[in-house]
Amino acid sequence: METDTIREVFGDPISYYTRAQAIEDGVLVDVTEVARQVGIKYPVALTAAVYDEYVCVPKALEGLQDEAGRLFDLVWMYRWAVRSGSLRGDIGTFEVSFLLWEGNRAGDERVKAAQKVVTLKAICGPNDDGTPCVTILKVDED
Repeated sequence: METDTIREVFGDPISYYTRAQAIEDGVLVDVTEVARQVGIKYPVALTAAVYDEYVCVPKALEGLQDEAGRLFDLVWMYRWAVRSGSLRGDIGTFEVSFLLWEGNRAGDERVKAAQKVVTLKAICGPNDDGTPCVTILKVDED
């Protein structure tokens, strides 16, 4: 039985966007070095939305936390989810607790720092060269 390859059926791609380009453009943030520190062997990247919302320290919390610590916590919790077996397969979710700023705006008495548990999504798929890599996203991102 003869099988057609995707290229035979659809032809060459018109264009493509690589993971390396996404990192260069800032769409993804490469956190592989921190991931290696906690024992993750594959390259790891966060979407810019995850990095901006959960790793970057809100101005109101500066001096209480730093980006390095928040990033380490996020990557460590991903590793823990994998090692504990709660994250299985190519796509799954895991939880991380962050100190976040809530309320309307500075000066509002209802504004305060609060610990929040955030659910994130992890996808293990092919890197540009076909080797495995991990991308961590917000659950509503694709």
